[in-house]
Order: sequence, then C-alpha cells, then structure tokens
Amino acid sequence: MIEKVLRMVAVRKPYLLGHTEIAALYGVERQTSQKWRAEGTLAEPDLVISGNPYWLLSTVLHLGHDGAREVTEQRLAEYEASIPGGYRADLVEQLPVIVGIMEAAKILGRDKQTISRWRHREQIAASDFELSGSPLWLIDTILTDATARGRAVVQAEVEHLGTGARGSQKPRGRRSVPPAAHPRQTPLPAARTFTSDQGDEAASFLAAALAQGHSVVIRPKRQKS
Repeated sequence: MIEKVLRMVAVRKPYLLGHTEIAALYGVERQTSQKWRAEGTLAEPDLVISGNPYWLLSTVLHLGHDGAREVTEQRLAEYEASIPGGYRADLVEQLPVIVGIMEAAKILGRDKQTISRWRHREQIAASDFELSGSPLWLIDTILTDATARGRAVVQAEVEHLGTGARGSQKPRGRRSVPPAAHPRQTPLPAARTFTSDQGDEAASFLAAALAQGHSVVIRPKRQKS
C-alpha cells in the first residue's frame, strides 16, 4: 500500500499549457493565443522547454480576469482531465524539473534525432505530457528509464537542469530585433577628364576621392590633335 501511494505521488504532474491548450481553454484559435502573447496580453512563458513556451494554469487563468475572455467550467474540466495526476502550481519554483527532447538528448549524451527515434520505437519511457504537439518528461522519468535500460547519463547536464536552466526559445516568425540598417554610402564623384596642363587639379580630385574611401581607376586617353 505504501509503495502504491509513493508511486502515485511520483507521477503527479503540474498543469502546464502551450498555445494549443490555451486556445482550447478559451475556445479560440491557436493563432489568437499567439497574438495575445505578441501584444502582451499573455504574460511571458513560465517555462521554455526544448525551445517551446509553456505557462502555468494559474498564469493562463489571469487572462479571464478582465471579462474579455472566458474559461467555461466544462473546458477547464476537460483540460484538467487531459493530465491525469495533475495539480495546480502557483510558482515556477514549486515545479519539478521537466524536460523535452533537446534536454533528454543532453542528459543521455545523444542527439535529439536519436531520442525521437527511440520514442517512436518505444525504446524510451512514454512522455508524461504531450503539450502543443511536443513530448515532455519529468526528469525523474528519464533517469529511472535510463537506469532500467542500462543507459549512462551525463551527470553534469542533470545538475545543470536542476538549477532551472532550459535554454532559449526557438525564433518564430519575424525577428524580434530588426536587422541593422546599412550605413548610407557617399555618392560617387562624377567622372572627370584632365589634360596635361591640369596636373594640380587632377591631384586634388584624386586626393578627395581617396579620402572618401573610393578607389580610382586611371585610363589614359590620347589627345586629339
């Protein structure tokens, strides 16, 4: 009985949402959730895992406080039912370490393609979450599975993730920082022709062109007789 209770506690998972889950909760399109974030209505993500943003349920429910958006009891119940063993966490600091394919690859010293292949072949533990189309695991799930399969883990990565490090978010859509503008170039001086008695004037023209960073090509021409 005690073992069963401990196992139930071990699989408890915090309620997390990606853009797909937020959209379903409010009965809107996924693009609407993304727009809310772009315009600042939706707060910055509580977690970024394998480059993807996720929010705590408590953060997401704040969207409905102004009355402009509504979460029905039915939609909330459906969402909570989609995460068996789920619970509400109000602080990121209360969360267990959660990893995606990129972090799992680092823990196991592999590349993400290998983790994806293992997942499709059921050669790694089933994901604890499937949010916005991406698999997520509690780090304990990955470590327990690695032990059971005799796989080595990179302890430095485990400790690094334990500090809360998850990496940055994948760039999506437009650049967040506009490209640097090209410096305005000085217009080229008009071509000139100088005769043998205009040496000083030619020298001044040449010096001015070189001072502006231009290169000068001299093409001798025969004087007409």
